[in-house]
Amino acid sequence: MNPFSSETRLRDMIRAIRACKTAAEERAVVRKECAAIRASINENDPDYRHRNIAKLMFIHMLGYPTHFGQMECLKLIASAEFPEKRIGYLGLMLLLDERQEVLMLVTNSLKQDLNHANQYIVGLALCALGNICSAEMARDLAPEVERLLQFRDPNTRKKAALCAIRIIKKVPDLAENFINPAAALLKEKHHGVLITGVQLCTDLCKVSPEALEHFRKKCTEGLVRTLKDVVNSPYAPEYDIAGITDPFLHIRLVRLLRVLGQGNADASDLMNDILAQVATKTESNKNAGNAILYECVETIMSIEDNGGLRVLAINILGRFLSNRDNNIRYVALNMLMKAITVDTQAVQRHRATILECVKDSDASIRKRALELVYLLVNESNVKPLTKELIEYLEVSDQEFKGDLTAKICSIIAKFSPEKIWYIDQMLKVLSEAGNFVKDEAWHALIVVISNASDLHGYSVRALYRAFQTSAEQETLVRVAVWCIGEYGDMLINNVALLDIENPITVTGSDAVDVVEVSIKRHTSDLTTKSMSLIALLKLSSRFPSCSERIRDIIIQNRGSLVLELQQRSIEFNSVIEKHQNIRSALVERMPVLDEATFIGRRAGSSPAIVPTSNSASLNLPNGVAKPPAAPLVDLLDLSSDDVPAPSSSGGGFLQDLLGGVDLLPGLNQTAISGTNEAPRTGTDILLDLLSIETSPTQSSSSITDILSSSQGDKSPVASLGEISSPPSLSTRATSAGADPMMDLLGGFSPNPPMPDNGPVYPSIVAFESSSLRITFDFSKAPGNPQKTTILATFTNMSQSIYTDFIFQAAVPKFLQLHLDPASSNTLPASGNGSITQNLRVTNSQHGKKSLVMRMRIAYKFNNEDILEEGQINNFPRGL
Repeated sequence: MNPFSSETRLRDMIRAIRACKTAAEERAVVRKECAAIRASINENDPDYRHRNIAKLMFIHMLGYPTHFGQMECLKLIASAEFPEKRIGYLGLMLLLDERQEVLMLVTNSLKQDLNHANQYIVGLALCALGNICSAEMARDLAPEVERLLQFRDPNTRKKAALCAIRIIKKVPDLAENFINPAAALLKEKHHGVLITGVQLCTDLCKVSPEALEHFRKKCTEGLVRTLKDVVNSPYAPEYDIAGITDPFLHIRLVRLLRVLGQGNADASDLMNDILAQVATKTESNKNAGNAILYECVETIMSIEDNGGLRVLAINILGRFLSNRDNNIRYVALNMLMKAITVDTQAVQRHRATILECVKDSDASIRKRALELVYLLVNESNVKPLTKELIEYLEVSDQEFKGDLTAKICSIIAKFSPEKIWYIDQMLKVLSEAGNFVKDEAWHALIVVISNASDLHGYSVRALYRAFQTSAEQETLVRVAVWCIGEYGDMLINNVALLDIENPITVTGSDAVDVVEVSIKRHTSDLTTKSMSLIALLKLSSRFPSCSERIRDIIIQNRGSLVLELQQRSIEFNSVIEKHQNIRSALVERMPVLDEATFIGRRAGSSPAIVPTSNSASLNLPNGVAKPPAAPLVDLLDLSSDDVPAPSSSGGGFLQDLLGGVDLLPGLNQTAISGTNEAPRTGTDILLDLLSIETSPTQSSSSITDILSSSQGDKSPVASLGEISSPPSLSTRATSAGADPMMDLLGGFSPNPPMPDNGPVYPSIVAFESSSLRITFDFSKAPGNPQKTTILATFTNMSQSIYTDFIFQAAVPKFLQLHLDPASSNTLPASGNGSITQNLRVTNSQHGKKSLVMRMRIAYKFNNEDILEEGQINNFPRGL
């Protein structure tokens, strides 16, 4: 016999395929077998048609194309014999899907088989229809399926119910035809039919509100009785699993009750008793029982309020947390995350168990438990919970320390009852996992220390002690170096000693040792070394006896390969050697950093977004008022394609000025105005700091004004020594005899006059949602096509007032964007008023590229923070 012919049996083909050593051999066998099947199909041989389809199904399961045999399935379905129909329908379900056009040809055969006298053939047709039914077939065959829901045979009714589920999912409009037949199935005694009937009712409720109301009114009581009968039924071997009668039916009934009780108090009242009975009588030592209890808990948490039931449900979840099975603990944590919004106090009772889950060996359980603990923290329990988490931080896995540290820092910052507690806990975190602490966290710690004037001595002493034991933690070193540079004199003199601490003996040389170790460690990064150099400069004034040693340490970095360190070293050495008369004022303590301003900047510190604040008054930390124009645009747009060329009159001066200001971050530059020096020009003083010769004919502006204006816009992070590229500066021409007015952060006037005439551009709706509309109006000054002034108008169409309204925008590198302060930060409701804000855009690729902008709108609505985002691509041409 030819091994590759239509007479070959299926087992012979399988044996030949399994005997192949390589994929190429397998492909060769399949190719020859498919050729033989094609030849048999062309001969239209009915004797081996069923065998060919069986082979094709196996070949299809191996992943080879079998589309050429689809019509053979239809021929087998049309035959009168049951065995051939069975193979035909099986091939139909495997080789075809609902997207195949060939499937339309089988609709008539399915309709005939659904009306067949043989119930087994009816079952075959229902099974196939339930698996591959398309929308068109559903509409054509729905009446037959609806009729079969009352068929005498329970197996046929069960298959018809499953087929009906497929039909209503494909065509929801047909749901109303199945409401009454489905309700009749809920009275069935046969468990198989009852399960499918319950599932059909559940799906009907999801797609049809009419069906949901019908089942609520007519069937809720019957379902409660059915569930009660199942719960209280005696032992039945046919349905028993682990001592529980038909847990699958239990779960289906509870799920349907959840759908019916959600949002309906009357239906919820009817099912309260039976849910309590299921929750108390079901055994939890078997997996089947746990599945029922979980569905019962989810139903209790979803239906209308019943305090006693919810406490019972949360207690069940608490028992789940003690289960040895990881899956059960995980789903319990997931459910508790939802339950905490409903009944926080009941969840709080299981706090100890949840904390144990944070220490679980399973990573997914640890992370979920940590999220739940974070939600459980409040003002009353923050201290014990933080203590537990920090103790676990000491022994936690390295891969988990990052998440754990972030959560602990967030908890400490959010719920800190007092500053000394905040400082103590942050020091513990920095000592244990300082390398995992994010920049925002240690920046915030410095801000808090700066504001706690009575704790300066305590903080610097605590950091000194922590440095001795945990010098390998990078962020701890940074905070310690900063504090020693600021409050080193308080460290050696035990100033402001608290009752809870013991005095320590520290000399000026010991303090310098700490900074020297941090700057010479090979693992220290650029930020740490830069902060250490600033601290050394400050200590040179605090400890005159160590001045020569400090100078030697600074000089060692003159040959550094890192330009930043080399430049700082040279400049600081120049300050120590040549400018003793101003050094003490230059390195005075930093002004108190304003916490509210720092938090606001931190919230909008993304480098791609330009935030504008609409608060009533934003003051500098040292009390100098900010200019009305928002300067953050130029600070953030460091990589702009357009770098304004310095003017011939003041360009060199501004470049030197930029170097002097930006290369000394962390120094109290405004304090220079308090020295008793002879009057000198601001340029002379600044360039002397850089050891550069100047001519007496240069600008005569006051160094105090220059440095005060620059100090006003330095962020707390920059003053801590952050390394950044200097922003480009532009100058503004001033009238003869007037004092030059220099805006170091952009050069734009605060309120530019709107152009009187120029090209006219249509207004656009830049953003529109159900509650908010933003429109843009455009104008250009004549003769300057690159610059566009945009007037943004914000309108609130909802019925509620929006507060703390902030508009943020970002543009590509070839654009420069400047935002003026908004007219208000409160947006009236119902369109009764609006907020306006001016945007000025400079397009360096004018005529080549059009404007594009991303924006973010933040506001508060009912004390809830709302954030909306969008992108604008429909700017008018010519902008």
